[in-house]
Amino acid sequence: MKTEGYKQTDIGTQQKADASLAQIPAEWDMSSLADVMTIQSKSTQPSPNGKSKYVGLEHIDSGNPKLKRWGTEGEVRSSKNKFNAGDVLYGKLRPYLDKVVLAEWEGMCATDILVFRAKQEKAVPEYLVNLLHTSEVLNHAISTTTGVNHPRTSWHALQRFLFELPPLPEQRTIAAILSKVQQAIETQEKIIERTKELKKSLMAKLFTEGLHGEELKETEIGLMPKSWEVCKVEQKYVFTKKPSALKIETFKEIPFVPMELVPAEGVFFGNYYLRKPSEISSGTYFEPNDILLAKITPSFENGKQGIITELPTPFGYATTEVIPIKGIEGMSDYLFLFYYLLKEEVRSSMAGKMEGSTGRQRLPKTIVQSLQIPFPLFAEQKEISSILLKLDYKIRNSQNKIDQLKNLFKSMLHQLMTGTIRVNNVEVV
Repeated sequence: MKTEGYKQTDIGTQQKADASLAQIPAEWDMSSLADVMTIQSKSTQPSPNGKSKYVGLEHIDSGNPKLKRWGTEGEVRSSKNKFNAGDVLYGKLRPYLDKVVLAEWEGMCATDILVFRAKQEKAVPEYLVNLLHTSEVLNHAISTTTGVNHPRTSWHALQRFLFELPPLPEQRTIAAILSKVQQAIETQEKIIERTKELKKSLMAKLFTEGLHGEELKETEIGLMPKSWEVCKVEQKYVFTKKPSALKIETFKEIPFVPMELVPAEGVFFGNYYLRKPSEISSGTYFEPNDILLAKITPSFENGKQGIITELPTPFGYATTEVIPIKGIEGMSDYLFLFYYLLKEEVRSSMAGKMEGSTGRQRLPKTIVQSLQIPFPLFAEQKEISSILLKLDYKIRNSQNKIDQLKNLFKSMLHQLMTGTIRVNNVEVV
């Protein structure tokens, strides 16, 4: 049955199982990509001293229609594709990565990036860049790739893709609505960036000056308040070991944390796998609130460490590539040490003491045990870690909003592009 305001098509939305029953808004037409845009094939040779902007696949974020990074032509050598402002740049290599952006200025791009130009009488580029991000186009592109190690699609394959095309005014409205969602994502990204900068500067200040305006003293590890002491980590913290009396066989399942679940950012995490005791042939024993410090490169240099506060058992096991460290109640706050270990100069110092061959280096536990740290009274430790933790919560909240907005974008993208939601009479400000 035909819905009022819609019309039957022979092809319709490509996702529908029965294409003959597909309906599209009455004002819309079925179209192919070849009907609405052309491919630009003009090449250019980069100059070693040139200043033109260069876009490679590495500069394009998956699923994001806006270009945020670029290089210069002086960084590349061989012939490149030329593009103008308003062109759509489409990554044809591994199209499942969903790399499509709208160019806001002219420049040159890698030859694995196709340059599309909208036919002005048919489509607006702001609409087309979003269209090329839809799951329908993505699936079509993936199905047309050739090559095993370097799968690529082509304009020849893409141009045949059929879709529902709204009139130009509605295209502009759809693009404007989707742009608003992207702007909201960018706002949260800027909040995260600024908060990280604040956290970095505060860490430098707090671990040097403390909170109470004390006179500073010079020590072997730098300036610190006069009431603080310098001590080794092993003097104030515990390096967790499995109790000799514990029999893990009495537990049905045990939480296990492999390296890929240890976070590179943030503090707390709750990701683990449940394994039977017989499946844990090796591993590192840890308990809730232990710092799990990665001791391998590149994880170590990236600051990969985290804390699990809750477990379904009194303990867990992790990869042998982590060092578990716990605080002592009333004396040493585990979060105070957690943040101190993230300081760039601390990480750099420990990285210089790693052992092993290139690519397989490890941080010996003894290096962490003997690491000298500034150590205030327990109350001030808690105050300092609380300040930094609030900033991490702010970062996490913004990241959660970004995740929600990205899900909203995907949902709206599908519904707007298929006419499920109509915005032909909506004014976007």
